[in-house]
Amino acid sequence: METILEQQRRYHEERERLMDAMVKEMLHKKSSYREQINSDHRLKILLDQYMESTNKLKELYEDKDGIRKEEVAALSGPNEFSEFYSRLKAIKEFYRRIPNEISVPMSVEFEELAKLRENPTEDSINLVDFTDEEGYGKYLDLHECYEKYINLRGVEKVDYITYLTMFDHLYEIPKERKTSEYRRYVEMLLNYLYDYIQRIKPLLDIDAEIETVQKEFNTQWENGTFPGWPKETGSVLTNVGAHLDLSAFSSSEELASLGLDRLKSALMALGLKCGGTLEERAQRLFSTKGKKSLDPNLLAKSKPGKSARNKDLERQRDIGFLEAQVYKLAEILSDQRAATKENVQRKQARTGEERGESDAEGSSSASEAEEDDDGVPYNPKNLPLGWDGKPIPYWLYKLHGLNISYNCEICGNFIYKGPKAFQRHFAEWRHAHGMRCLGIPNTAHFANVTQIEDALALWEKLKTLKHEERWQPEQEEEYEDSLGNVVNRKTYQDLKRQGLL
Repeated sequence: METILEQQRRYHEERERLMDAMVKEMLHKKSSYREQINSDHRLKILLDQYMESTNKLKELYEDKDGIRKEEVAALSGPNEFSEFYSRLKAIKEFYRRIPNEISVPMSVEFEELAKLRENPTEDSINLVDFTDEEGYGKYLDLHECYEKYINLRGVEKVDYITYLTMFDHLYEIPKERKTSEYRRYVEMLLNYLYDYIQRIKPLLDIDAEIETVQKEFNTQWENGTFPGWPKETGSVLTNVGAHLDLSAFSSSEELASLGLDRLKSALMALGLKCGGTLEERAQRLFSTKGKKSLDPNLLAKSKPGKSARNKDLERQRDIGFLEAQVYKLAEILSDQRAATKENVQRKQARTGEERGESDAEGSSSASEAEEDDDGVPYNPKNLPLGWDGKPIPYWLYKLHGLNISYNCEICGNFIYKGPKAFQRHFAEWRHAHGMRCLGIPNTAHFANVTQIEDALALWEKLKTLKHEERWQPEQEEEYEDSLGNVVNRKTYQDLKRQGLL
């Protein structure tokens, strides 16, 4: 049997090793969102184990049954040597009976944890269960809550993207429509958000957040400032009705002239029975004239409506507290909520053919949302990457004509994807360098020319046209002789040399 001191030593060792394992886990680099969630869950397991060991160690130190005190006294008393040898004898006897028993040190267990962190197995890759729509904690999956919401009576029917924006706008729903069916919807929404936060943020103390919400809710409810639940005026115990001054009336007949409704209001103000005919009401009210105490037989019986109203107020308070929790949890999940809306919009922008192609290739929402372990995004169609480092949507790929390839021989048979990149490359360095190698200026005349033979032929044609258009002084410069005859420069110089001018 293990001694109390040995148990304490083992718990101390376990706490130190757990602390060391938690520090190494926190310092370990996480390259993806999946690894971050798995790391948080491993930290949660280690932390729970640490707290359990601490509680057991505390109980041993408290020594409520006095066993530890007796053990320490036996080890430090006059019979300490006999106690030592008796324990040694018990150990030898144990291994004599079980000679093949191997004592596994605690360090082996933590070494296995470290190896599992460095080289995760298939079972340790997914420590938490998520739906395909949730993308291992990146997005919310509120489809069931959405179907429950649009089936509520009296609420506006909206699409799923709009619902993602306003599912926590519960204060916009009128108080009269917050029925038991509405309460079941809020409980369903709250349970999902609570469970989702526990899966993606295991280290967050949700119970402490709920306690804070409850304190704030109690204050706001008492002050009547909680959103969606205005404070009601008046008290439940206040009598409804208007008092009537009976000193101006000398008989019940005069009171009867006031009518049924006015007499009923006056009787209700006094807490008396208000039923009966006009004469009965007038006589009942007139009988109270000048009396300080009312006849108990005339008083109205206590209605069960007061207790029912109290129950209704309690029900409203419970629904309000559920709404307060939804507001807080939705605030915590603001980042996931924005990512979910963006993801749904991206999916809805695809055509049915594109979604069918992705399904045929075995791609799912989880594989689209999650990167591979080596950091390379899932890209079976080899699409260009967008600003976020992920492949652009296939519909955008086809819209910009990126599925069309253009070859340019002048650029060394370089291939350009899409007409925009092809038109832009004529002014870029690669095409300009190819034109310089051919001895051709890269001017607008050679736009859309990609073959070397076509470029050389066009260049020869341009040189011929330029030569013909060039100004030739011998042929085009005009001179005038002494007789007024106009000749060109060459003819004038020939006549001048011959002395014929």
